[in-house]
Amino acid sequence: MTPEVRVSRVYDAPSAADGTRVLVDRVWPRGLRKDAIRLDDWIKDVAPSTGLRQWYGHDPAKFGEFRRRYLGELIGGTQRAALGRLRALARSGRPLTLLTATRDVEHSQAAVLARLLRADPGDEGGEAACFAHLVCPECGAVTAEGHRPGCRARWPGPAAREDGES
Repeated sequence: MTPEVRVSRVYDAPSAADGTRVLVDRVWPRGLRKDAIRLDDWIKDVAPSTGLRQWYGHDPAKFGEFRRRYLGELIGGTQRAALGRLRALARSGRPLTLLTATRDVEHSQAAVLARLLRADPGDEGGEAACFAHLVCPECGAVTAEGHRPGCRARWPGPAAREDGES
């Protein structure tokens, strides 16, 4: 069963359908008091690095490259543990709402996380935070979303031949 994962702005009013509400930004949202919002958890270690966030600058034209770099950051030990916490919440059977202060939630780290958490990793990879098999080694795209134009890899690929024919 695919987990029900949503993305919302932290400034939006909570809904009864939100389920577990988790802030996934590294820094606390401007203008909000911690006691003024309904929040179940704040998992800042799953957020992109300050350097990546500043490079991206929420420019939609950079989103594809941002997503590739961000997925690369998520394999670090601390980030992977934080992703494991999110994955456990997503598999709890309750809806999970990822909260971000970003205005354009479709081009945010929360959107990348939601797609990743909705993907079914199956039994491959062992621990719950393992997602490396979902990323194409050739083009860096999340394979559930399709490959980048020009990618010659046929992922997942033990059955793929070197000449690209299946």
